[in-house]
Amino acid sequence: MSAHLKKRRIGFVIGIGLISGVVGWGGYWLNLSQASSPPTANAGGTTLTTPANGFTEVAKRVTPAVVNITTVITEKVSGLGSDQENFRDGLEEFFGQPFNPRRRGSERPWEPRGSRRGQGSGVIVSPDGVILTNNHVIDGARDVTVTLTDKREFKGKIVGVDPKSDLAVIKINAKQLPAVAWGDATKLQVGEYVLAVGNPFGLNSTVTLGIVSAVGRGHMG
Repeated sequence: MSAHLKKRRIGFVIGIGLISGVVGWGGYWLNLSQASSPPTANAGGTTLTTPANGFTEVAKRVTPAVVNITTVITEKVSGLGSDQENFRDGLEEFFGQPFNPRRRGSERPWEPRGSRRGQGSGVIVSPDGVILTNNHVIDGARDVTVTLTDKREFKGKIVGVDPKSDLAVIKINAKQLPAVAWGDATKLQVGEYVLAVGNPFGLNSTVTLGIVSAVGRGHMG
């Protein structure tokens, strides 16, 4: 992973194969077998039962550690708009020579820039403000803002990224935060329940249920 870090080496190793919870669709997947007794089947193998309020308790425990991440990304605008082209043509006609503005210290013609906003989810993995998110959430961001479930906002600093696994680590200046515990991916089994907790489309504290459909497919794509 260190070969893909863009900012600086992270103090701990993050790998898809080392965690049973992975960030996906902007949420946090928690292996329920780490939090409660697994579902059991009856003798006939046709009826599944779950622990009483098991999903509710897991959601209550994990949700405070899931954060909303908003970004501001600078983008180059390809080409000039019609108004800019008319302005350039007018200058060329007035001065009688081609008008080709350049940035100071650059040999490239000036390129207008625009900004767009993005958003996603992350999960606090350390009480001192270390947050795991997806690389595509913060890729190219010049500003990162983290909003906690209690509505407090912090400036986020990108610590490291791994585009290959689509993971990134950011840091906020905060202490005594709720954090999730790392699971053991080697114990993950096909068919186990998982909960996804996140903020899709800015809808805070959204929880959904799924199962582990396969394991050992980290090198696909």
